[in-house]
Parts: sequence; C-alpha cells; structure tokens
Amino acid sequence: MTHKTITLYYTDERSDKVYQASIDPDGGGYRVNFAYGRRNATLTTGTKTTSPVTLAAAEKIFAKLVNEKQAKGYTAGVAGTPYQSNVNKVAADVRPQLLNTIDERQAMSLVADPAWLMQEKMDGRRLILRKTGARVEGINKLGVITAVAQPIVDVALGVDQDFTLDGEVIGNVYHAFDLLSLNGEDARPVGALNRYRLLCALGLNCVTIRTIKTWTEADEKADNLRKLLQANAEGAVFKRIDSPYRAGRPNFGGHQLKLKFVATLSAVVARINDKRSVSVGLLDGDKWVYVGDCAIPPNKEIPNAGDVVEIRYLYATAGRRIYQPVYLGVRDDILAKECTVSQMKFKQEVSDSTLLTKQL
Repeated sequence: MTHKTITLYYTDERSDKVYQASIDPDGGGYRVNFAYGRRNATLTTGTKTTSPVTLAAAEKIFAKLVNEKQAKGYTAGVAGTPYQSNVNKVAADVRPQLLNTIDERQAMSLVADPAWLMQEKMDGRRLILRKTGARVEGINKLGVITAVAQPIVDVALGVDQDFTLDGEVIGNVYHAFDLLSLNGEDARPVGALNRYRLLCALGLNCVTIRTIKTWTEADEKADNLRKLLQANAEGAVFKRIDSPYRAGRPNFGGHQLKLKFVATLSAVVARINDKRSVSVGLLDGDKWVYVGDCAIPPNKEIPNAGDVVEIRYLYATAGRRIYQPVYLGVRDDILAKECTVSQMKFKQEVSDSTLLTKQL
C-alpha cells in the first residue's frame, strides 16, 4: 500500500501536463517513484531511489521532488493552476534589477555593515507583479509581459491600492521582496529599506502573496544567514539600505548583490548526445567554449539544441569543465548572450565556502 502520494498539474496556453509522485513500501524500506506526461496520455514512469531507503530518507527525497515541481508552476489543483488568458507577450515599460554574485568573504563584511540589509534568496521564477485598477499582469526576467497564476491575480485584485512588486514565484505563491511603484508614483528612486517598508504597509502576508523577511542588524543578519545555510536555502541577497532600484545588471559590483550557497549556471545546449545527454557551452568574449556534458534525468524532457538550460554543479575545473553537473531545466527567461564563463565557480572558490560556515 502506498505510504504517500501526490498528483500535480500544470496548465497554460501550450501545455496540459500531469506529474505524480509517491512513497511506496519495498521490503523493509521505501522507494520514491514518479510518473509524468500529458494529461490523459500514457505516462512515463521512473524512480528516484534505485534501492529501498529509510522512510525518513524517502520523505526528504519526496519533499524535494514536490518542491522542485511546484517551483516550476505545478500545483495540486485537479485542473492545474489557471493562468490569465489572452496575455500579449510584449515588452513592458519596466525591467527587473539583476544582481551580481559575491563570495562568502564579501558576504561576511556585508553582514557586519549596518549600511546593508539582508533577505533570503528564493529558488523560484523571477516575476514583477503589477496591479493597475482591475488589471493584473506579470513581467518576466526579460522584461516581457507574461501570464500570472489566477490565485495570485485574485489576491492582488483584493488590494485597494495599485502597485508594482518585484519577487519570485514558487508554485502558485508569490514571494515579494521589493516595491517599484505605489498608486501610480514611482518608488524606484527611494532607498531599498524605505521601499521595503512601503511593501510591508500593503499587508501582503497571506498564503498566496507573501512578503520576504528582511534583516538589518548585524546579529540578526548573522543568525538568519546561519539558519538559511542549515535549511539548504538558495542563498541570500544584500542591499544598501539607501540604494535605488535600477533596471538591468551592473558590469561589476553594485549596491544590490547576491550570495548563492550552491553553484549553478545557465548554459546553451550545443549538441544532443546519445543516452539522454547534452553538451553545453558558454560565451568567452565572442567565442563559444565547450564546458561539459550533462545527463538529462528520466523525469525531464530532453531540451533542444540552442536552448538555455540551468545546471547545478560541484565546481569548475581549471580547464573550465563543470564537475558533477545536474540538469535543472530549460530557462526561457534568460538570453543566450547572458551565458558567459564569468558564471563559473572554480574549485578553490567552492573550498573557500567553508569560511562562511566557520565564521557563523
């Protein structure tokens, strides 16, 4: 008898997909199994556990699997999360602010600096959420208007004021971390801390739209950075409290920075290999360089040549090869020209990450 099971759905103007996961007893242990495909079609099946594991281990694998699918927009609703229809995917008049990455040593200096605040870095899909009167629209990382899950739309329409928020979507939950406008007034020139206070004043702390917690004192920044590390979070974001919101990414540095606890990069698929594998490349100046092969898990569709894909890896070697790559999925909100070798995190940089744990 199955110990636990869940069925998730994803529905938009192009897709109608289903994903099932379960924890099933096997001998003296448990397996985490899955099935996926188009609704009402024969599903592809597989397992996350090649041999039985303990119930505690199975629960952890199951939870991670479900979280990964929900981060991609899958929900437990039988119809899938409904999205807005008739959304014209055109360029918007606002673009998100993109952050450069810092290392652990830089992060520790910002933890101690009272001029910087800290927020959790979520592992979701970037989305600017704009509500004007009875209209709600999303703007993706490329600055293109895109559909928004209906539960988020419904909550936004319930707010009396007009606003433009910046945040990330995980499943059908919107995590807001910044405010760009309020009642038609541009808040982007306002300092980061005061923008956050305006965001909090909206009172958006329900199940569907949540305001990300922010820390300003050195001791609370250090304490919560430690908790984020222990919780295997994606990372942390640091902002100068007086910094305005500026669209795009600075050539280097900046007044809003991110620390990632895991090494990930966006690369372009150069070739489809045999046995569910792809070769990927990165831009070095104006030239594409091969950085390694990555296997495609059986629960994911094989991407096409030219697709931008997200890959988690242990580190990059001195020869610029990614070591122990793990395929995460296609990124349709990242341009090929953004896939540069500057993303690579080398072995020594990864080794230095123990400094953060020791200092905290």
